[in-house]
Amino acid sequence: MPTGSTVASVSSTAVPSGPTVTVEESARLHRRHRNRTNVRSVVFHVLALALVVVILYPAVWMLVSAFKPTADIVGNVSLIPKDASFDNFAKALQGIGGVSFWRFFTNSLILALGSVIGITLSCSVSAYAFARIEFPGRNVFFALMIGTLLLPFHVVIIPQYIVFSRLHLVDTYVPLLIGKFLAAEAFFVFLMVQFMRNLPRELDEAARIDGAGHVRIFRSIMLPLMKPALVTSSIFAFIWSWNDFFGPLIYLSKPNLYSLPVALRLFVDQTTTSDYGAQMAMAVLALVPVLLFFLIFQRYLVEGVATQGLKG
Repeated sequence: MPTGSTVASVSSTAVPSGPTVTVEESARLHRRHRNRTNVRSVVFHVLALALVVVILYPAVWMLVSAFKPTADIVGNVSLIPKDASFDNFAKALQGIGGVSFWRFFTNSLILALGSVIGITLSCSVSAYAFARIEFPGRNVFFALMIGTLLLPFHVVIIPQYIVFSRLHLVDTYVPLLIGKFLAAEAFFVFLMVQFMRNLPRELDEAARIDGAGHVRIFRSIMLPLMKPALVTSSIFAFIWSWNDFFGPLIYLSKPNLYSLPVALRLFVDQTTTSDYGAQMAMAVLALVPVLLFFLIFQRYLVEGVATQGLKG
């Protein structure tokens, strides 16, 4: 049997000791790692700031140009105005073509709020039917509805215009709003359907046991729980309708019916002098309601997007 000294010598030779790191080398490695981390952080923030500058430059240029004379907007690329004034805003508020800015603003507000009301009402009812009611051909109709998202708007604009023209609805807001009240916006129906499918069906079953029908279930249970989806749809509907240019341009020919995006075009005339200063000022004024609407309801937008991944 090996003695104790022999066992100690064998164990000491069988387990080689690793390389030792001094305190100085450890501090040097830590400084090197910290320097690399700092360099990466600086590079990331520099690239992020450069990207922010590129993205925000058009908005900043529009805001600064609203205080410049028209000659400086076209011939000077500097962001700092030489002779800043509020004359452009005064001209913008006066309007153009005998129509004031507030008339254009009211027209845009009517279209935007009408779109919000129509989409939240019609699309929520349609989404409830697709998500909670079993009826023959439900999957087929839902697939056809989703298929309309792939249909370009420009394909149907001519047939739609002919139909509304024969119904004598051109130069009214009916062509721009009737689709909102008939759940023709498939994107919002799909958004609400996906939200409703995440809600537990036990709520419906408990309400049916108490004698509630579809109307009561939809009004008392679904609508309160759908607030994030409804607010999200309202934000998108308001912004899209407020910024819509092509629709009002096609169906409206009277200046007193124009919305703000169409009214902005009136300041640019290829045959006479164009007032770019007033146009930039009106663009800034037209942007304010959208920003306020988004800032007020943005937390509901984030909540609505976040809850899409939750299961009931």
